[in-house]
Amino acid sequence: MEFLKRQLRNLLITGLFSAAVSATAAGTSLNDTIIIRNNTDTERIARDLDSLVNTWYVRIAVDKLPSDFTGDSLGMEEPDSVYSQRLARINSIIQLPYNSIIRNHIHVYTIRQREKFSAVLGLKDYYFPMIEDVFDSYGLPAELKYMAVIESALNPNAVSRVGATGLWQFMYSTGRMYNLTINSVVDDRRDPLKATHAAARYIRDLYNIYNDWILVIAAYNCGPGNVNKAIRRSGNKKDYWDIYYRLPRETRGYIPQYVAAAYAITYFPEHKIEPLPLNIPVATDTIVVNKDIHLAQISEVMRIPLGELQALNPQYKTGLVPGTSKPQSLTLPINHLGDFIDLNDTIRSFKPDVYLSKATVIADPTRSTNVPADIKGKTKLIYTVRSGDNLGYISEWYRVGLSDLRYWNGISRNTIRVGQKLVVYVDPSRSDYYSKVNTMTFEEKQKMSGKTVPVNTQQSLASQASVAPAAAVQTEGDYIIHTVRSGDTIWDIVKLYGNVTTDQVLSLNNITDPSKIKAGQKLKIRKKS
Repeated sequence: MEFLKRQLRNLLITGLFSAAVSATAAGTSLNDTIIIRNNTDTERIARDLDSLVNTWYVRIAVDKLPSDFTGDSLGMEEPDSVYSQRLARINSIIQLPYNSIIRNHIHVYTIRQREKFSAVLGLKDYYFPMIEDVFDSYGLPAELKYMAVIESALNPNAVSRVGATGLWQFMYSTGRMYNLTINSVVDDRRDPLKATHAAARYIRDLYNIYNDWILVIAAYNCGPGNVNKAIRRSGNKKDYWDIYYRLPRETRGYIPQYVAAAYAITYFPEHKIEPLPLNIPVATDTIVVNKDIHLAQISEVMRIPLGELQALNPQYKTGLVPGTSKPQSLTLPINHLGDFIDLNDTIRSFKPDVYLSKATVIADPTRSTNVPADIKGKTKLIYTVRSGDNLGYISEWYRVGLSDLRYWNGISRNTIRVGQKLVVYVDPSRSDYYSKVNTMTFEEKQKMSGKTVPVNTQQSLASQASVAPAAAVQTEGDYIIHTVRSGDTIWDIVKLYGNVTTDQVLSLNNITDPSKIKAGQKLKIRKKS
């Protein structure tokens, strides 16, 4: 158990997360071969779990772990037949299929990230009863609660890279549409109860559109507009697996993640994973506050840890409960509720000039909790693009994700230009090492990242493909020969070249089923004119 305490403490100290997996997986469903890159999906799961490790109750629990806690026991793979049979035994009106993509996501929870997943298991006894109660009042299946696991790892303070916030990861516009208050002091997207009611209404509205729970789950992730476009482009087919390739990549992994979460939550004892023992007060109550009050005032007068009050009331971003402008709810452990009522006047008169002044209640952007978890504590470096560079090279030189590099720099495609300044965030302990990249030659940078230096012809060809490594590119007359890498799809490859379409590549290479390209296969791509 000391191993788990050490691992989780290291995560708290460094603020880093390890990538869940770098391998890709291929799976089969409805007799169609499905090829998907798992990196983005599994890294997102790891990032969510890592943010959970940094929450107040989890940090306190790690310090108090008993010596016989077995959450760090080695995870083992099960045969496919076992996974399939167990999924079939889960009572669910939502179909829970099984394929190797789903198996890979199951492994994330039960093997690769099992230590951090124990924290999710520790939180489920607090959040799941509330979610089930709310969903039941709206006539929704209780098993939709698993969506909260893949949305936020049951972390009400979770913030995605694009600003989706809270237990149910509402974007600003969607949150406002469902009457959630969002301003510099209050963010109801972080309020587990209010956000769950909003999620239930949103899910109910989606079901009224699709009458299919799998499509509802997909639409919750990427929006009904993207699902509707996928349906139209697939000849009006309304089965998730029929429109699979027409959905955004993240949504393709969303259903497998949902199934894996349902499996892991149900069968964690079979994998010898113990829930992290969290001291969350299951018995809580709320009281309406009609005047401004600060959580720090309550903490100091009632001797309740401020971190606990913030964890129970995550919607108050600055700690101020602005009851004067509008009645607000305050959640307290039920055993403290009576004392709060008795001490109300004492609490309000405690240091009001400190805690209720305008300077205190205005949000400080330098301490904003909306800073994405992946750049918190990181060092910002600037890289100047040179001739022959591409995003694939640059992400390898700095050991950062390609999608991260795009996001940090607002790049929607893969096109970059010579002289362009790119922002890169790296670990502070390695900032001196990576700061030298901007002054290195191409050969030095390739050698640093463990790559062989391509010959000039290969490098020139690689520059035509925005992110393809030179080793994957050769020439043959008027064509570039692209070698398919593990996890590539035909759509990924076409995006690398700015002068061809999917149909042209399929026709040129006599491919009738785009899902059946495989690693090592050579594809002809017409050179840029």
